[in-house]
Amino acid sequence: MKILLLVIEFITSIALILAILLHTAKGEGLGAIGGQARLFGSQKDLEAGLNKVTTILAVVFIISAIILSILF
Repeated sequence: MKILLLVIEFITSIALILAILLHTAKGEGLGAIGGQARLFGSQKDLEAGLNKVTTILAVVFIISAIILSILF
C-alpha cells in the first residue's frame, strides 16, 4: 500500500510540474524585449483544458500526500 501511494505521489508530482510548465506566460516578461511576447495569440480552449488537468493533478497530489502522512 505504501509503495503504491509513493508511486502515485511521484507520478503526479512529475505530471504536475509538466502541466504547470505547459501554461502560457501571463505577463510579457523578457520576451517583450525582442518583440516575441504575443506571437501566436490566445488559446483559451487549450488553457481551460490545461487548467482542469492541473487542478485534478494538484488534488490527487494533495490527497495522496495527506494519506501518506496519516497512515505512515
